[in-house]
Amino acid sequence: MRSTITVLHEFLSSHRPELVERCQRKVGERTAPKVASNVVQHGVALFLDQLIRRLRAEQSQGAASSRRVPGPAGGIKPAHSEIGDAATVHGGELMRRGYTVEQVVHDYGDLCQAITELAVELDFHIQADEFRILNGCLDNAMALAVSEFNYQREFVVRQKQELRLFEQLGSFAHELRNLLTTATLAVTAVKAGHVGLSGATGAVLDRSLVGMQSLIDRTLIDVRLCAGMPTENRVFSLAEFIAEVKVSAMLSAAVKACTLTVADVDSQLGIDADRDLMLAAVANLLDNAFKFTQHGTNVTLTAYARADRVLIDVEDHCGGVDPSVVCAMFVPFTQFAADKAGVGLGLSIARRSVEANRGSLTVQNRPRSGCVFTIDIPRFMLPQETSALMPAA
Repeated sequence: MRSTITVLHEFLSSHRPELVERCQRKVGERTAPKVASNVVQHGVALFLDQLIRRLRAEQSQGAASSRRVPGPAGGIKPAHSEIGDAATVHGGELMRRGYTVEQVVHDYGDLCQAITELAVELDFHIQADEFRILNGCLDNAMALAVSEFNYQREFVVRQKQELRLFEQLGSFAHELRNLLTTATLAVTAVKAGHVGLSGATGAVLDRSLVGMQSLIDRTLIDVRLCAGMPTENRVFSLAEFIAEVKVSAMLSAAVKACTLTVADVDSQLGIDADRDLMLAAVANLLDNAFKFTQHGTNVTLTAYARADRVLIDVEDHCGGVDPSVVCAMFVPFTQFAADKAGVGLGLSIARRSVEANRGSLTVQNRPRSGCVFTIDIPRFMLPQETSALMPAA
């Protein structure tokens, strides 16, 4: 059927309900019907009304005026642009409602497709000047909506990052203050001459100092990982690395009233990694093991090769954990045990440190026994050594 209407704004006005319905069906193919109705009514329908008014105004101003493309190229909003303002609001609204940038683009594409489809079906010919205005309005509205969507999304991301930073700083300051206060009280008691460093007060001081060192090291590594700093890889001996870890871990084990067993390591094994990140990963796993292993039990550190991989196991005797929480153990600020010391970042930092070195960190839960955390990283062979095994310490 050939349309008797010759002007685009009259065509759009006459068929507005059908155009809105067509857009709603198109959006409904990608989202739920209720969502499609909200999206179309808040964006497409409003834009269609504004487009009709714009086309009507252009016609009244004459053909010369109609040759102007509404809005500058690139989607920069012109002053007092009704369409531009609405598109900006629409893009921000879609972001707040949880949609994607693809939805923003599709919204305006749906309307353009609906108009052209209906025009073909009704044999309505769109004049060149009108088509130029239609495309110009759609292009600029789409660009402005996408720009606002991205701006709002980046703003939300920045807010979340700032909130996370404030939470970290608050937790860090609170825990550091507690450790420092405890250490200060212990030193004050020793200086007063009432107690010695070898007794219970000395043990309290040891725990505080070890805690502060662990907290500061952990925080520095977390800042480095969050900043996305590149890794500083180099090849080093796995045996020497484990020996270094053991020296610092022995004090922590004594403070936590548990024992640490470190197996001998093949002197030919090496890894190509960022040493500081790997130290942070293993240290955090050991701290976690010392924290949760049952009083007086053993924590085991084992490093060995399997095919082209190097595996580093840290096993504790915590009694096992609820299988439902295993996956969530590596989520930042997550704590499941009664002991809430720390800020819940250790395992998260350990995993990110290992992954930054092209490795993986997994956990095996052993009910009524404990947990085994395993670092899996590419293997590198060192030159032949005189001894096949190098003691861990």
